[in-house]
Amino acid sequence: MPVTQELEILYDISQTLNKYTDLKKSLYEVMAILAEKKGMVRGTVTILNKSKREIEIEVAHGLSKTAMEKGKYYLGEGITGSVIESGEPIAIPKISQEQKFLNRTQARQNESEVSFFCVPVKNQEIVIGALSIDKHYSPDYNLDEGIFFLSVVAAMIARQVINLERVRSEKEKLKLENLRLQGELEDKYSFSQIIGNSNKMREVYKMISQVSGSNATVLIRGESGTGKELVANSIHYNSPRAEKPFIKINCSALPPNLIESELFGHEKGSFTGAINQKKGKFELADKGTIFLDEMGSVDPSVQVRLLRVLQEKSFERVGGTKTVNIDVRVIAATNKNLEDAVEKGEFRGDLYYRLNVFPIFLPPLRDRKTDILLLADHFLVKYSKENNKEIKRLSTPAIDMLMAYHWPGNVRELENCIERAVLLSEEGVIHTYHLPPTIQMGDSTDTLPSASLEEAVETLEREMIIDSLKNSKGNVTKAADILKTTVRKFSYKAKLYGVNYKDYR
Repeated sequence: MPVTQELEILYDISQTLNKYTDLKKSLYEVMAILAEKKGMVRGTVTILNKSKREIEIEVAHGLSKTAMEKGKYYLGEGITGSVIESGEPIAIPKISQEQKFLNRTQARQNESEVSFFCVPVKNQEIVIGALSIDKHYSPDYNLDEGIFFLSVVAAMIARQVINLERVRSEKEKLKLENLRLQGELEDKYSFSQIIGNSNKMREVYKMISQVSGSNATVLIRGESGTGKELVANSIHYNSPRAEKPFIKINCSALPPNLIESELFGHEKGSFTGAINQKKGKFELADKGTIFLDEMGSVDPSVQVRLLRVLQEKSFERVGGTKTVNIDVRVIAATNKNLEDAVEKGEFRGDLYYRLNVFPIFLPPLRDRKTDILLLADHFLVKYSKENNKEIKRLSTPAIDMLMAYHWPGNVRELENCIERAVLLSEEGVIHTYHLPPTIQMGDSTDTLPSASLEEAVETLEREMIIDSLKNSKGNVTKAADILKTTVRKFSYKAKLYGVNYKDYR
């Protein structure tokens, strides 16, 4: 090829490289120029993955996507691997006569004889990849001139290839870092029993992660069946106290005359039946964590003693005078509205504020619809294994029925529903007729919302106001802009629903 024509090709390549900011697009355009004006049948730009010592095709002309995926070589393997390892170009007149030519892409079958040229692409003196092309064989073609010309092109595209190699390397590092961090999070914050990917559950996971490493008192709130105990488990077992005792007590399951003895213990002879000294739950939980479930049902007389434990970390056993000092982290849970209970005088305000140091709200299942199928699949696998059944899936109508149901019993009700369905199914599939009658009856009052339309709207408005204040860090103007309303209307609604700006600053 005349020198003038080759200079024109190099000029076109130079213009192309300056024309596009997209690295791959510019290289594909360079390949197209070589094919059109240099007689290239097919060509590739390969890049060395240093961590794997593996060479992969990054850009190709005349190769299918499948062929590109096959074109992987180890350093020193085949012609391309040898060029990248040695840094020296190679020209092969006839690939059919070259034993080292692997033809791994399997693109050179049932066609006339071709010549193969491969030159290194370098970052200064370090080889980072290679440029290779196929040309139809011609006995008159000067191989040295072909290598020289291709080496010039390789030098021109080196900057693009260097950047591609950097991007790939950074992606690889980011991927490895993400895997490492994910592994650490899974080890540190194992939420294996808490299922959900909805935004509201992600917020719960974040709060668990934030509070687990501290000694702060946590108040877990949410309707019955939302998984408050699972959250308490996760907080304890991912805290510095994980190796210490984790004592649980359901406050609503004990009568008022026994709960004090259960919590604080008693001395021998302190009441009828107290034949021995007994340590209470707080004492047993020393250095660890105590979980007080159904905290809203605690009798007012016991609330006084709980307040002292939270304030002073000490108490006396029932019937005793000796002060017992303890180091216990308290996690409480309730499905009651404690604010209303405080207003009505049913719950001590000072105890409420002592408990409400770090509140975590678990959303009801009806507010996290996107998690229903995820939970159902989890329970399907769980109870299929427990019952030695091969239940593979839920039918589409069954899924629709689960999604349409209101779930007043939340996750616990869903779990019971799937367990029942697994026991009934003999076909490997859960159908609608395997689900409980309450779910099948669309007009059942059990499936209807407990709140009126007006109450539901108020709840939604209050949640939107709180979310906007969180996102704006308590800035009323920004919060109003987020909700596309005026500051006056926003302030009126916030006051109406008892939302305080300062709580979010």
